[in-house]
Amino acid sequence: MTEPVDIILTVNGAAHRLSVEPRILLSDAIRHHLGLPGTHVGCEHGVCGACTILVDGAPARSCLMFAIQAQGRKLETVESLAINGELNALQKAFHDAHALQCGYCTPGILMSTTAFLKETPAPDEEQVRDMLSGHLCRCSGYQHIVDAVLAAAQRLSEA
Repeated sequence: MTEPVDIILTVNGAAHRLSVEPRILLSDAIRHHLGLPGTHVGCEHGVCGACTILVDGAPARSCLMFAIQAQGRKLETVESLAINGELNALQKAFHDAHALQCGYCTPGILMSTTAFLKETPAPDEEQVRDMLSGHLCRCSGYQHIVDAVLAAAQRLSEA
């Protein structure tokens, strides 16, 4: 067993001091050490997208990073999206469009979409589908998710 190392992770604007083994994945540190269960772990190979968070504003698979690699980086999880306990425009659009069923893939999709809409504020359906291609959803046919992303883009442009 390797000796634990002390690190500081900045997650959702708060700094957290952790003592972790160097081999601990970022997804495990977020879920088990910080108690933020919204980051889901699916395939543990970076394929499904369920563990997607934002690292310095860009989508990243937290199951492919070690926690120690995230030190000094700005991390955002799905828990950062709600504002004062209220769903943000993207989350509301997902709710209104019935864009989730079991919800397992939803946190990762929400995080990728958050970054996507910052870069592409007025996407078309093809662009949304291309962005979603990095996420596996076993419950939906993706159409409601596409509808939700397009509705969120519209709401954000009107705000």
